[in-house]
Amino acid sequence: MTAPRIDTATLRRLPKAVLHDHLDGSLRPATVVELADAVGHTLPTTDPDALTAWYSEAADSGDLVRYIATFEHTLAVMQTREGLLRTAEEYVLDLAGDGVVYGEVRYAPELMLKGGLPLPEVVETVQEGLAAGMAKAAAAGTPVRVGTLLCGMRMFDRTRETADLAVAFRDAGVVGFDISGAENGFPPADHLAAFEHLRRENVPFTIHAGEAYGLPSIHQALQVCGAQRIGHGVRITEDIVDGRLGRLAAWVRDRRIALEMCPTSNLQTGVATSIAEHPITALKDLGFRVTLNTDARLVSGTTMTREMSLLVEQAGWTLEDLRTVTVNALKSAFLPFDEREALIEDAVLPGYEAALRNSPRT
Repeated sequence: MTAPRIDTATLRRLPKAVLHDHLDGSLRPATVVELADAVGHTLPTTDPDALTAWYSEAADSGDLVRYIATFEHTLAVMQTREGLLRTAEEYVLDLAGDGVVYGEVRYAPELMLKGGLPLPEVVETVQEGLAAGMAKAAAAGTPVRVGTLLCGMRMFDRTRETADLAVAFRDAGVVGFDISGAENGFPPADHLAAFEHLRRENVPFTIHAGEAYGLPSIHQALQVCGAQRIGHGVRITEDIVDGRLGRLAAWVRDRRIALEMCPTSNLQTGVATSIAEHPITALKDLGFRVTLNTDARLVSGTTMTREMSLLVEQAGWTLEDLRTVTVNALKSAFLPFDEREALIEDAVLPGYEAALRNSPRT
C-alpha cells in the first residue's frame, strides 16, 4: 500500500512550527531591492525575480562559506530602524501565510550596528517589528507566535555580550540564544563563558553543530557547553552503523534532544545528497526528536510548505510523519511547558485531525 499524495493546498493549511530560521536570510526579494535603494547599497541585480534567482544559484553551490556570504546583501539593508522594523514585521506575516503557528527566529545583533544603532536598540526594534507582524496576523485570522533567539557569531568575540542581551530581554520576547557562523575552526567551547552565564541565568540555548563539522562539534555542544537543542545535527548519522547507535547518538535520542533539521539548506551546502536520502527520515524512523525547518527562506528559496512537500513527494512522508515533527518542535520550543502544551492541543492536533479526516486512503 502506498501513501496518498498530499496536495499543496492541504500542506499549506497544516499548522506548522519552525525552530531554526534566520531573520537575515528570510527577507522578501522586493524588500531587499527597495531598502537597498534607500540606503545606497549595490545589489547583484535590482530586479526582484532576478535577485531570487541569484540567491538560488549561490545557495546551490554546495559551499557553506558561499552560502553564508549571500547574507551580505540582506544585512546591508538591516542597519536602520526602518529596515529592521519592516523586515521583522514582514517575516511574521510570511510565517502566517505559510500556516506557521509558532516560530523561533534568530539573528545576530552585532551584525546590525553599522547604521549607528546600539545593541539594545537593535533588539528592541526587531521585537517591535515582530509584535506588529503578530498583531496584523492575528487581526487577519492567522495568528502566529514568534519568539526570538539572539545569535553570537562564533568567529568573533562578542558572544558573552550577546548572552547578556538574551538575559536582559528574556521577558520581552527573546526566548533563547545560539551561536552561528562557520563551524570548522570555531568550536563551540571557545564561547563557554557565554553558555555558562546563560545556564546560571536559566536561559535556554541551541548551538549550530554537526553540519560543516562532524561528531566532535555535536559532542562539545552537548557535553561541554550544555546545549538543549542542536542546530542541524545532520552528521549525528556518523555515529550510527547499520541501525546501531553509538554512545553520542544514543545520548541524543534517549534524552530527546531536538535536532533542528533543514533539508533544502543541507542539500545546498553539500552535507546531504538528496531529499530522498536526507538523514531526517532515517533519524525520524529511529526515534530521534527531529524537527523540520527552513533555515533561511530567501537564501534557500523555501518555505515550510515546500519543505513538507519535498519530503512527501521524494521521501514518502505521510500526514502522520508531518504531525510528528511538528509536535516534536513544539515539545522542544523554548517556551513554558503549559504554553507548549496549549499550542499542541489547541492548534496542531486539531489541524492534523481535520486533514486526516479529509485525506483519501489507499
